[in-house]
Amino acid sequence: MSELSQFEQIAVYTVLGVAILGLGYAVFLRNQIMREDKGTAKMQEVWGWIKEGANAYLGKQLRAILPLIGVLTVALFFSVYIVPPTQEALAHFQGATPDQVKLYIGLWRAFAFIMGAGFSLTVGQIGMRMAVEGNVRVAAEARNSFSGALRIAYRAGTITGMLTDGLGLFGGTIIFIFLAKAAPDALLGFGFGGTLLALFMRVGGGIYTKAADVGADLVGKVEQNLEEDDPRNAAVIADLVGDNVGDCAGMAADIFESYEVTIVSGLILGLALTSLTGRNEWIVFPLIVRGIGVVSSIFGTYIVKTPEGDKSGDAMAAIFRGFLSSAAISVVLFGIAGYFYLQDIPGGWWRPVLAVAFGVLLAILIDRVTEYFTGTHGAPVKDIVRSMNGGPATTILAGLVQGYESAVWSVLVIAATIFSSIIIFSGVDAAHQTAYILYGVALTGIGMLTLTGNNVAMDSFGPISDNANGIGEMAALDEKARKIMADLDAVGNTTKAITKGVAIGSAVIAAVALFGSFLTDVSLAQTALLVPFAQQLASTGIRVSVPQVFVGMLLGGALPWMFSSLAINAVNRAARLIVAEVRRQFKAGVLDGSVPPDYKQAVTISTNAAQNELIPLALLGVIPPILVGLFLGVEALGGFLAGIIVSGQLLAVFMSNAGGAFDNAKKIVEDEPRDAAKNTGKNSERHKAAVVGDTVGDPLKDTAGPALNPMIKVVNLVSVIIAPIVVAFDTITFGTVIVGAVLLAALVWAVNNSKREVEGA
Repeated sequence: MSELSQFEQIAVYTVLGVAILGLGYAVFLRNQIMREDKGTAKMQEVWGWIKEGANAYLGKQLRAILPLIGVLTVALFFSVYIVPPTQEALAHFQGATPDQVKLYIGLWRAFAFIMGAGFSLTVGQIGMRMAVEGNVRVAAEARNSFSGALRIAYRAGTITGMLTDGLGLFGGTIIFIFLAKAAPDALLGFGFGGTLLALFMRVGGGIYTKAADVGADLVGKVEQNLEEDDPRNAAVIADLVGDNVGDCAGMAADIFESYEVTIVSGLILGLALTSLTGRNEWIVFPLIVRGIGVVSSIFGTYIVKTPEGDKSGDAMAAIFRGFLSSAAISVVLFGIAGYFYLQDIPGGWWRPVLAVAFGVLLAILIDRVTEYFTGTHGAPVKDIVRSMNGGPATTILAGLVQGYESAVWSVLVIAATIFSSIIIFSGVDAAHQTAYILYGVALTGIGMLTLTGNNVAMDSFGPISDNANGIGEMAALDEKARKIMADLDAVGNTTKAITKGVAIGSAVIAAVALFGSFLTDVSLAQTALLVPFAQQLASTGIRVSVPQVFVGMLLGGALPWMFSSLAINAVNRAARLIVAEVRRQFKAGVLDGSVPPDYKQAVTISTNAAQNELIPLALLGVIPPILVGLFLGVEALGGFLAGIIVSGQLLAVFMSNAGGAFDNAKKIVEDEPRDAAKNTGKNSERHKAAVVGDTVGDPLKDTAGPALNPMIKVVNLVSVIIAPIVVAFDTITFGTVIVGAVLLAALVWAVNNSKREVEGA
């Protein structure tokens, strides 16, 4: 970091210390949680089944993905040998030959890929295990007080949030400390590793949890009028395990990779401005912002609590109050840091600060939009409840209506935020206006994920409360405790929906910033390969009027739909197996109590269904951009990215919010007094319609919708990594055809493998 001033070097090392502080806070909270009471022997028995199933799933998942991680590590190492090293890399490794520089960068990229994948895996696995440790303790505390149960659930979730904050900031800062301006090459590996693991954990966890959930509800609730977590239902434990592997491990890895990717894009685009202006503030300020975010999250998450006697509405208010407290502290500190540090940058210190502040505002606005469309007090969910009088068909139609509309409002919020960067950085440098605007978009993404600790805490709170409710029912706790856990579970449904909205929004902002990184990297590669400026992408732009580009855009827009189709089909196939297994056990005597339920069989079905889809769906994110780039060109690859960003954003928000609204509409009906004459409450016809709507929404909100976030970023990162290679091989050769044929065969295998029928389904 010799190019940095003494103050900047101190600031970077301080940021590293803050990352370690965040990890220390996670350890502090873990020690608090582990001291809490685990309840009765029966509660611990149920908890043991959940813990065993979760550990078995994660172990099998790790064995399934390690071979692909090994192959990609080697591929990333050799990817740097195809194009000349960047000027920043040559300058950083002074005295080394170009071949030696390629070796160093290749080793760093491969190492960073492993580190990103390892950190993402760590966040998911440790976070999920702490959620499992927290659920039984929440159930135990619910026998005493609402506020105590809320505190344990939220702080157990905060552990995952601070791991996400701490490890994401630690990894990015360490790479920057060692490589400085040459860091982007390695950071691409770091981001790709985290994103790929997030895709694995999102897809696998989503398929697992919804196969079990749909199967359990269809047989238990609809056919037999059983309670949500009736211990006679053989799929109940698999359902509770699924909440952890889907919403804890999956979401934590998802947010973690967004956290990584926004840093990657921010530093790449900041480096471009550093080259233009000679100022290092463009690359140091994003790290300072992230450090401020960790400190703010520590304060905001620790103050979340409610006075004794408060219920679900006040719990949601307490959680949002902590979120707003972190946001306010962050914005104030951003302003102070910008005022004292950014005085000498072109355009004024306030522009980067305002861009980051708009990112925080974006997170709050998406939070509010998502809560309106999915919360139990909002008009959209109440409309779904009214539609239940017409049966399952009108229920489903009402949910689809709300999902479609919510996608429009979310896009408007994101579009307005991106447009704010155009306004903020207008007039700074007309010749390089696009570079400044894209940097502003990257800062918006960094600002949006400033409160990652709060966001992940809110998400993990959901499955922890849901599991606690299940443990309470299976352990036959008293009515007071059950009511407390039901209230927490209702709040958790909304917080999960909110964080899904934030995750999707961050995915889009990160993808737009990566799109800017793609343009920057292509221009650098074209300059290094002596392509005339008039023919460079920086000069021509991405022209939709060019047929190849339009084809690329169409293909990019179609990819999220194929991905979602295969993911939902996997849930459907596995759910049919679960339904058949639960029915078999009921007929064998489980329903009348003469035979104990076999929980392990349902766990095994869900686990196998999830693992079988990991590699095929991952290949669907990796192979298409390579094929488009090799055969249609780098400009068409840019169109492909634009298509997937627009299509993926709309589809992801629609599915996530429609599913969340279905879920909370069902909760409203289940909380109604049972009255056969009025057709209200559990086991009524309205309730059965609600359950059908919920089972339709489940794979939308917890499988396909959330999995699109990492898939979009996998495609973008692959595109940024291969862009220089596509520039170098801009003509189709025999070798290109051979590589394309192999990749196309792998893609066909992946699709066919995902669509295969399974015996017994």
